[in-house]
Amino acid sequence: MTAPSAQTDRFVHDRLPPREQWPELRYDLPELLIPDQINLVAELLDGAAARGWADRPLLRSPQTAFTYAQVRERVDRIANYLIHELKLEPGNRVLLRGGNSIGLALCWLAVVKAGLVAVATMPLFRATELGKVIDRVQPVVALCDAQLLDELDKASAQHPGVLRQVLRFGAADDPQDLGALVAQQPGHFTACPTAADDIALLAFTSGTTGQPKVAVHSHRDVLAACAAWPRHVLRATPQDVVTGSPPLAFTFGLGGLLLFPMAAGASIYYPDGPYKPETMVRQMRTAGVTICYTAPTFYRQMAPHAKAIGIPSLRISASAGEALPDATRQLWKDATGIEMLDGIGATEMFHIFISSAGEQVRRGAIGQVVPGYQAKVVDDDGLEVPRGTIGKLAVIGPTGCRYMDDERQSSYVRHGWNHPGDAFTQDEDGYFHYQARDDDMIITAGYNVGGPEVEDCLLTHPAVAECGVIGKPDEARGMLIQAFVVLKPGQTGDAALVKALQEHVKQAIAPYKYPREIEFVTALPRTETGKLQRFKLRQLA
Repeated sequence: MTAPSAQTDRFVHDRLPPREQWPELRYDLPELLIPDQINLVAELLDGAAARGWADRPLLRSPQTAFTYAQVRERVDRIANYLIHELKLEPGNRVLLRGGNSIGLALCWLAVVKAGLVAVATMPLFRATELGKVIDRVQPVVALCDAQLLDELDKASAQHPGVLRQVLRFGAADDPQDLGALVAQQPGHFTACPTAADDIALLAFTSGTTGQPKVAVHSHRDVLAACAAWPRHVLRATPQDVVTGSPPLAFTFGLGGLLLFPMAAGASIYYPDGPYKPETMVRQMRTAGVTICYTAPTFYRQMAPHAKAIGIPSLRISASAGEALPDATRQLWKDATGIEMLDGIGATEMFHIFISSAGEQVRRGAIGQVVPGYQAKVVDDDGLEVPRGTIGKLAVIGPTGCRYMDDERQSSYVRHGWNHPGDAFTQDEDGYFHYQARDDDMIITAGYNVGGPEVEDCLLTHPAVAECGVIGKPDEARGMLIQAFVVLKPGQTGDAALVKALQEHVKQAIAPYKYPREIEFVTALPRTETGKLQRFKLRQLA
């Protein structure tokens, strides 16, 4: 780090992996050369005025719209409150909880502008999962949508002494609403003079062990990501109106539905949830949406409505989060006339690093490597395999994996290259063809679910003796979560128990993690040392 760090709270810095385990970071294009002292929100938001965008719309909803200048004023009031009223110090972690909304976007921008570390969480998380977040990152303050307070309050009570304060937003008539609390704050805040390598955000990802990994991203990482895929492949303009369904707690959603549009001077439209296919199509048409982000499953569900209703303004449909079946690509093209923009990214890499748009799309391929990145398909020793041979993807570029305090760093980064855990082939023209995950991650309708987490939850039900959870291939959702359950003596494996187990999971952890299929078995396949053999369960499925 050549510029001095502004983050006096060193909690995250002190938990970064050893330097020899870091990925090699390459800044091979002029636009990837980021100044050593920079604050990403100052660059994207404060810099909008210099680019002539101050009076252009930035954040929109069915009820209201704020320009870049209005967003900056509101962000600055929140930042002033965090620093001067709450006495937070740069480097403190702030937990953010909410669905995609103007309120959540304002909070995220204020936290990062103030030099704090944003820790956005999935709105569907229950107290158990929020408790894991609190344990891992020790947030000082939480900013939470008023409608989602209950589970956070439970989690905070179960982990006393960590969260100093929980503030709510989105409750307009409440005198304790964040908007009311910051109303008297100055409308100008000088951004924290962060070093480019100071920490901007922590992003949680689930692995096959079910223990969440925490990916660390700096101000430099985010700005480099803004200059890579969105600049070279997406190519948004200030006239674009962007929407989609990925949560801002996902880096896919954070980039696509907040930061990348800001880098282009575009506006972002947050529809009223919950997201339903027909409603989304109608809102996109009404709002004049030109760019949409979502997962293949949702595009498939929206296609008949898009065909019947029409979205004449739409020009780009970006897909990520799970493998894009060609049948879905063709269904959407038939409905809208638009060739879907596919891509693969990773929370660890912040966003998309392989993708092709428009005339460069090739059926059956995700695309080519994004300018600024390099990628290859390798064997277990890291040696590149011949074109057309299945191997493991390895990537290097201006962003890379740094886990916080996690021994799995050394398996993700090897010899400076990032290994996202995907099996690929590469053809003679340089196009990458996705094959499968090379671990046990279940990717269902765009959500990543670790099987062991669901297993742990099922095992808390009094009827369950043992269980194993896998992803079963499914045309509509990519994968279904399937559970194989061994019951305790005296229990009957019938339809009523299936429903009871599903409800048990829905109540304990995020509802999308429940097993849609449950099969009762007398025993689970295990190794001699007692390890569950999931590959045998997949064969059964």
